[in-house]
Amino acid sequence: MTEKATMQALARLVPEGSRVLDLGCGDGSMLDYLQRERGCSGYGIEIADANVLACVRRGVNVIQLNLDEGLAMFGDASFDVVLQIDTLQHLRNAEVMLRETARVGRTGIVAFPNFAHWPNRLSVLRGRMPVTRRLPYQWYDTPNIRVGTYKDFEALATKNRLRILDSFGLQEGQAVRFLPNALAGTAVFHFERSA
Repeated sequence: MTEKATMQALARLVPEGSRVLDLGCGDGSMLDYLQRERGCSGYGIEIADANVLACVRRGVNVIQLNLDEGLAMFGDASFDVVLQIDTLQHLRNAEVMLRETARVGRTGIVAFPNFAHWPNRLSVLRGRMPVTRRLPYQWYDTPNIRVGTYKDFEALATKNRLRILDSFGLQEGQAVRFLPNALAGTAVFHFERSA
């Protein structure tokens, strides 16, 4: 999956002109893309010094913050959309951060590596943890604290009273709506807090 194709697929979920909070924004490329292509504004949250500097160089507003400390600095519904793109699997408090995403944003968008993708299943069946383009690390040196599946997130959303507005998989930059739990390397969910 190319980075540009992924950005385009995810950006289509963000209404033009939205105020966006990008959690774990990395070098700011997604927020930069949303600002240029969708007329969005907002902030990125990032912990790594080099990524914060890259955001500043791109002209992306960034706050250096450890997401495990929460989002107390933001009020309820402060943003139209809160993004967690390849962030959830790195957090110690993933469920708490998911609830915080729903609190500070009118909607949230989460994307993460789908561990139930068929090549991963095949690797586990052969007795080994998967190493793929989407999960490129050995089990002993991965930055991921946890792995999850498309179906796992559906259950977590239900448990936390989140209403899924749209969900699909991404594979090679293409949306996968038929059997995404098995056929997509990335799970994508667009959600809001239930009333």
